[in-house]
Amino acid sequence: MLDFTHSTHVPHGGNLGEAARRYGIARETWLDLSTGINPNGFPVPPVDAQTWLRLPDDDDDLEAIAAAHYGAARALAVAGTQSAIRMLPAVLPKGRIGIGLLTYGEYAPAFEHAAFFVDRFVTRECADMHGAASFVLEPGKPLPVDLKHLVLVNPNNPGAERFTPEVILGWHKELAMRGGTLVIDEAFIESTPELSVAKFADRDGLIVLRSVGKFFGLAGARVGFVLAGAHVDRAMRYLRGPWSISGPARIVTRSALLDTAWQAQTRIRLAASGERLACLLGQYFAGVQHTSLFCWLRDERASRWQDALARHGIWTRRFEVVRGLRFGLPADEPEWARLAAALDVASQEANGQCVRNQQD
Repeated sequence: MLDFTHSTHVPHGGNLGEAARRYGIARETWLDLSTGINPNGFPVPPVDAQTWLRLPDDDDDLEAIAAAHYGAARALAVAGTQSAIRMLPAVLPKGRIGIGLLTYGEYAPAFEHAAFFVDRFVTRECADMHGAASFVLEPGKPLPVDLKHLVLVNPNNPGAERFTPEVILGWHKELAMRGGTLVIDEAFIESTPELSVAKFADRDGLIVLRSVGKFFGLAGARVGFVLAGAHVDRAMRYLRGPWSISGPARIVTRSALLDTAWQAQTRIRLAASGERLACLLGQYFAGVQHTSLFCWLRDERASRWQDALARHGIWTRRFEVVRGLRFGLPADEPEWARLAAALDVASQEANGQCVRNQQD
């Protein structure tokens, strides 16, 4: 029997209810930059009302369309990447698994709960934190000899580190020779498809997770895909069960994956927006890292900065294990102007607080 005694809540962005209660600011007035979701997502087409009366059609062409879009041999549709994460421990042999210290927070609890021994790693960008981790993950260097599996988010969330297919496939080869598996979470890779290893997902010991929540802005649809070899696909298909994705969500996701013109335009727009955000934040913080959908910065004053911005109704995502903030993209010019003005005022407030602390 599973033991839920020590189950813990994993914090995520998008928790506007908490922010509204804490600061007494009406929820609808917030500028929510706490997630990395495209604020100008795919224009959802009308859905036939009859769709709500029918059970979802698991035998439609959604998975074939997804496989073609990702360049994979097959695709398993699941209720978001989160659903796949909970299934992974059941399809991997027990062994030591490496998971980033600063990465998406649901992986470590899922494997720890399933009695895997979890080794936390840091990348060379956070090598100064090596004392809090088991090893430093560096391209071109071998993995620890007793490591069975590795989970890698590429680009990393929130650290924004990127890994090339050559580096990833090198680590996969190491693990495959041990009978292990490399799990690649590509939730934020849609803007940079050249980094994807989806086309190699038919290889034994390689599992790729994709999502339509971030780039396509369809987080509410809760649709993701597992790209893997036939054995893992069968196992996870059994665990998933029937009707895991609603009929309307299947229709919307199908449209998004087929609209290559919208995808191409969105890649260009998001690349420019990501650069713009990094430049804006670079006026106030050192070492800003970014993807096309979010910026990450390490700063010991992260808590103070989050609080200062929240007092102006702007919500960001704060991390504690490596102190820093993640900023998502504003949706339009008024939101960009609002963020710029708030940063200017918050900077004065944060610096003033710092001076007061020194005087005290």
